Amino acid sequence: MNKLLATLIAGFFAAGAFAQAVPATPAKPATPAVAATPAAPAQAEAKAEVKTEAKVAKEDKKAQKKATKDVQKDAKAEVKAETAKVEKKAPAAK
Repeated sequence: MNKLLATLIAGFFAAGAFAQAVPATPAKPATPAVAATPAAPAQAEAKAEVKTEAKVAKEDKKAQKKATKDVQKDAKAEVKAETAKVEKKAPAAK
């Protein structure tokens, strides 16, 4: 029972740390309507902008994934530490 309680408590701490560490993704503003017949330079500029936005989104996703892995790693370490503390305090069952 003590191990279960220790695991649950450590899980709550990990969930709290995860919720604080991962920022919410901001909402993207609506894109303005484009004219019916845009000029060629405007199209090229729009394509470049779309590529840039995609690149930034990809980098953000990688950074968020790395942050999530780091938080999960820290949470696992906390759970191990809490479990070790509980096992150290409790006498060995024979």
